[in-house]
Amino acid sequence: MRRKIGRRTPAPDTMRYASPCYNNRESAVSIAEQLFKLKESGTDVRTEVVAGVTTFLTMAYIIFVNPAILGDAGVPKDAVFVATCLAAALGTAIMGLYANYPIGMAPGMGLNAYFAYAVVLGMGVPWPVALGAVFISGCLFLIVSLFGLREMIVKGIPTSLRTAITVGLGLFLGLIALKSAGIVTANAATMVTVGDLHKSTALLAIVGFLLIVTLDRLKVRGAILIGIVVVTVLSFFFGGNTFHGIVSAPPSLAPTFAKLDISGALGTGILNVVLVFFLVELFDATGTLMGVAARAGLLVEGKMQRLNRALLADSTAIVAGSVLGTSSTTAYVESAAGVQAGGRTGLTAVVVALLFLACLFISPLAGVVPAYATAPALLFVACLMLRDLADVDWAETTESIPAAVTALLIPFTYSIAHGIAFGFITYAALKLFTGRVREVKPIVWIIALVFIFKYVWIGA
Repeated sequence: MRRKIGRRTPAPDTMRYASPCYNNRESAVSIAEQLFKLKESGTDVRTEVVAGVTTFLTMAYIIFVNPAILGDAGVPKDAVFVATCLAAALGTAIMGLYANYPIGMAPGMGLNAYFAYAVVLGMGVPWPVALGAVFISGCLFLIVSLFGLREMIVKGIPTSLRTAITVGLGLFLGLIALKSAGIVTANAATMVTVGDLHKSTALLAIVGFLLIVTLDRLKVRGAILIGIVVVTVLSFFFGGNTFHGIVSAPPSLAPTFAKLDISGALGTGILNVVLVFFLVELFDATGTLMGVAARAGLLVEGKMQRLNRALLADSTAIVAGSVLGTSSTTAYVESAAGVQAGGRTGLTAVVVALLFLACLFISPLAGVVPAYATAPALLFVACLMLRDLADVDWAETTESIPAAVTALLIPFTYSIAHGIAFGFITYAALKLFTGRVREVKPIVWIIALVFIFKYVWIGA
């Protein structure tokens, strides 16, 4: 029997492998699988990409807020914008590729406010010296991570004081936000008083804050970013703002790149600033990493398997960020949004990093965002930070009083450093006077004595 001669139709598998596009896609998926172990984590490329976009939308507000805050301290805003995008992209990429965690990183809220308003404006420290302090704190963080000393330090600091530092940062941030919005203003008789609520700046800030809270309650992704954009748009109609375009080439990084003054930061008068940066970075990074990992189900027997790698990524980003020209970079709790969307591996973080790099080309848009548009975002973040007060054991006054002193003195002295100092000194003193010395870990005594030495021999 003669066989039919004709063109054979390739089998489906043959067609698939013959397609260059299919081969490229398969190759990309294979590389992603090797790098991030997607199947082992129960996820896929599509889910990770969606999670990355989700995380980015929830934390993208920092590209508007950070230049505004550091700009108040005299740091060139355009250069800070570039530094913010680059530091966030670099830190997040390291977190994804090296630690393989779905966690985004960017200059931290609270620390940027401390940098600008307490250190530079409050203490009169030049911003290059302040960047030098950030660099030194990042190096200390790096050493602590490399030698595995993090756990010893974190466990040595009482939970009440760790909580109080977060709450104090929230109060400090809230005060700055209300001042930026014009809702709170200075008063010679009462120190602070309510501002002129008839002004468009205050009214727009109030509208923005209510909008952000409403959208967040309705679980709308990117609620903070939407709030900032809406208030900025309204500012063109009611605030006298002017439009300068959306897309352009990235501004120059030269005004801030490598401008840090490390020798100035090593001066005795600023060592307490370095200590504050270091402590807050350590607690903030550890708490955020553990919290997001727990929500993602990435903890094994209550521990992160690659915590040290994640901390190394964090500390490296701090050092790099200070060289680029921005305040301390840290892990963002907003990463939980991406985790909620299914992100489980570092591919989520890589997507976030790429989106931050893409933001380099929207500097005109970032430049038109007024302070009263970012103030609602600051106030919202501040309110969220206050919820940690519930974790304090108020029945035990040797724990709760030092916590309260820390939280109150941070905004009332307009200094995170003074708040932490008085908190540690009060804690050590109360434990000593009530016969509870054994409850105090060595690291607390060391920090308390450092601050006492500073106040007695060096001055405030």
